[in-house]
Amino acid sequence: QVQLVESGGGLVQSGGSLRLSCAASGDTFSKYTMAWFRQAPGKERRFVAAINWSGGTTHYADSVKGRFAISRDNAKNTVYLQMNSLKPEDTAVYYCAARADSGVVAGPKWYDYWGQGTQVTVSS
Repeated sequence: QVQLVESGGGLVQSGGSLRLSCAASGDTFSKYTMAWFRQAPGKERRFVAAINWSGGTTHYADSVKGRFAISRDNAKNTVYLQMNSLKPEDTAVYYCAARADSGVVAGPKWYDYWGQGTQVTVSS
């Protein structure tokens, strides 16, 4: 079992950047596929990006391709989400998630563990 804690959210102007971090503890971090999801008020939780155990495979939602980058540091038990060229529609609570199985997948139902979320607000 793994525990996840996100950080790095905040308020940023349109066009700005933020880097989110998700620190994992409680199990061997490198065996987990990691992902980021987001949920805006009144909307369902949606996939943002995922990365396999080694960092060699990544997958992005079309809405963030070319702007966001997911990475991980297994020595630090941390996964990151670098967000550039932010838009107001990126405003949401961002969640880190982990799945013990291999395979980079987008559906939230495939992820076993979740963090508490961090708020990202992009002003126009």
